[in-house]
Amino acid sequence: MKLETIKNLQQLLSTPKNVVIIPHKNPDGDAMGSSLGWMHFLNKNNHTASVIVPNPYPKFLKWIPGDETVICFETNEDQALKRLEKAHVICTLDFNSLERIEVLGEYVRNHAATKIMIDHHREPQDYADIQFSEPEIGSTCELVYQIIESLSALEQIDNTIATCIYVGMLTDTGSFRFPSVTPKTHRIVAHLIERGANHAAIYNQIYNTSTMSRLQLLGQALSNLKIVPEYHTAFMTLSQEELKKFDFQKGDTEGFVNYALTIEGIKLAIIMIEDKSEQYVKLSLRSSGSFSVNEMAKKHFHGGGHINAAGGKHNGSIGETVQKLTSLLPQYQQALHTS
Repeated sequence: MKLETIKNLQQLLSTPKNVVIIPHKNPDGDAMGSSLGWMHFLNKNNHTASVIVPNPYPKFLKWIPGDETVICFETNEDQALKRLEKAHVICTLDFNSLERIEVLGEYVRNHAATKIMIDHHREPQDYADIQFSEPEIGSTCELVYQIIESLSALEQIDNTIATCIYVGMLTDTGSFRFPSVTPKTHRIVAHLIERGANHAAIYNQIYNTSTMSRLQLLGQALSNLKIVPEYHTAFMTLSQEELKKFDFQKGDTEGFVNYALTIEGIKLAIIMIEDKSEQYVKLSLRSSGSFSVNEMAKKHFHGGGHINAAGGKHNGSIGETVQKLTSLLPQYQQALHTS
């Protein structure tokens, strides 16, 4: 983290500001945890900060402290735009391309406010005046903690901020099992627990609140699982009809793809989920070892992310998406064999 960047941030925040914080579309635990944690920290330092999400997010994240203050652009555009009009500073968290917030991105691009990027994905766009881009860090929440640390403000982390930051560190590291986890990650987690984060309660809220219909949907996804052993690949599909059959709610498929990666010998796992309203198939890709799903998603599926976790989409049916994937696998045979 560059000292000059921290100094620029300190100078900007030296007087009270109206701040709008925006996570990416379909925000996950890291997006909401980092956004709300940063909001609480700024409000504690005499700023007026609020979070605007592009669209609704899953129920299992609705308990995070500060959730009741979040404004949804998709369902409350007027209120969101009024808040944006008053902003002196706009912080974009857990994404680095304004396309990730779609229509809202144009408002941000054309806004006169000072823009801050806090993110851990590769290849950031050049839209921010102050940019914290750290792809080697396992979560944006961990990056938020490190920024607070660099501001010499760790004593301001209370139970509320600690809880928010812990959420993203837990979810974006696969419960601390991904290669991005470092000794520093665990030291930060220890400090968050010391500051009041209830790690057992947080885990329970995120992972132990499934509905019967979600488990049945998981069963459907697993029954659709296909293995391509010569390419160390497993993939599963979910059609719109299957989603409807099991009363799909936003966030229900979170983590499904990881089940495919638990199969012995599998190095690439993909779930393909049909979205007829958007007329595309959403892909979530996971890998083990050195195989980069970020490169695969970026090159073939209009997406990207991290080396071992990425997302993308394909304009076509489920069948066409499966066909495209299977046609691509031969060119990755050596990489999947050696990763």
